Amino acid sequence: MMIVATPAQAAVAAPCLAPERPFLPQSREDMRRYADLLRADFETYIAEVQTYFRCLDEERARAFVEAREVTEQYGQFQRAQE
Repeated sequence: MMIVATPAQAAVAAPCLAPERPFLPQSREDMRRYADLLRADFETYIAEVQTYFRCLDEERARAFVEAREVTEQYGQFQRAQE
């Protein structure tokens, strides 16, 4: 029996890593004191979460293709058993 890897199987799926949620101090004074750092953290989070969403969309599309291929292969396997 020969097993052939399909393109979807050959592709290595990189994990989609959620960005770390930014810290927001409770104190308004601390918010003002660290405003530049906090602003940068929030802007970084917003950019990274958009990248994360794109990764999830791509992984979902990849998984659908793989599931369709596996379903077709399973059908071939079932027909071979007849």
